[in-house]
Amino acid sequence: MSTPANIGYLYAGILLAAGFVFVIVAMVLANLLAPHNRTREKLQTYESGETPIGSAWVQYPLGFYIFALLFVAFDVDIVFIIAWAIIFKQLSLFGFFEILFFIIVLALGLVYAWRKGVTRWI
Repeated sequence: MSTPANIGYLYAGILLAAGFVFVIVAMVLANLLAPHNRTREKLQTYESGETPIGSAWVQYPLGFYIFALLFVAFDVDIVFIIAWAIIFKQLSLFGFFEILFFIIVLALGLVYAWRKGVTRWI
């Protein structure tokens, strides 16, 4: 007795639907069972046990966000380079030039960000 080739999609669909149902049920139960009495202490901003000074809605310079995105982009790229390094012996000369091109594109992106002033912290 053989199974159809698309049975994996059925299992994936069932798991996806079960995941959605679990999340929705958990959110509804948490909303129904959680206490909803608001006090001054609960509405106050929490800063590591210290009394907050000023408002929590501080506007940060845009450069901080761009710097963080640049860090995340290069951090993810390191994952690709590590994966490439693990299978380096299996690759031919084409694989070497492929990663070389990848690193050159990364370097050009870093030079572009540097020239735009993104890497300056303040």
